[in-house]
Amino acid sequence: MSRNHSGERHPEPQPYAALRTKAIDSLLVEKGLISTDAIDARVQAYEQDIGPLNGAKVVARAWTDAEFKARLLADGTSVVGEMGFFGAQGAEIVALENTPEVHNVVVCTLCSCYPWPVLGLPPRWYKSDAFRARIVIEPRAVLREFGLTLGDSIEVRVWDSNSDIRYMVLPERPKGTDGLSEEELVPLVTRDSMIGVAKAESPTRAV
Repeated sequence: MSRNHSGERHPEPQPYAALRTKAIDSLLVEKGLISTDAIDARVQAYEQDIGPLNGAKVVARAWTDAEFKARLLADGTSVVGEMGFFGAQGAEIVALENTPEVHNVVVCTLCSCYPWPVLGLPPRWYKSDAFRARIVIEPRAVLREFGLTLGDSIEVRVWDSNSDIRYMVLPERPKGTDGLSEEELVPLVTRDSMIGVAKAESPTRAV
C-alpha cells in the first residue's frame, strides 16, 4: 500500500502480467468464448488439485523413504528438482517437517511468494491482507478458523516466504497408513497441509 500527500492509503499498482490476464479474461467472457464459471473452475483446479499434486508426490515419497526425506529437509531445491518439478522463479525451496512437538505454517507477509513448482497457484486467502497479518500475530486463532486446533504443548512456528526462499510443509504422516504404498499416500496430502493450515487427510476421510 502507498499513501498520497494527504495520508490516504492506496493499493499498489498490479503487475503488468496480472492486468493483462484480467483484460484477456474479460474479453473472452464478453465475446462469449468462455464463462466466468469455467475460468473459476480452472483456477480452482490448479489451486487445489493439479498444482499441489507435485508437492503431494514429494511428501508421499518422504513418508516412505527415510533417505529421501533426509535429503529433502537438507536441500529441498535439489531434491524437488530431481523429481522434475522446476519453476522459473529461481527461488530456493525449503521443506519444514511437522512433528508431534512442532507445527509449521507458511505465509508471505510482503505479497504472495509461494512455491509454485510443488503447490501450483496460491489460494486467494493466502494472498489476503487478513491472513498475512493475523497468522503472524495470532497463529493458533487463525488455524482454529481453518478447523485445526493444536494443543498448548505444540510449538507453532510461522515462516515468512520471500523472493529468495519459498517454504513448503512436510506434514505428519497420518496414523493407520503404515501399510499404504507411496501411490496410495498421495491422495492424503492436501494443499492446505503443505501450507500448514491443516493436517494430512486420514485414510477414512480421503475415501
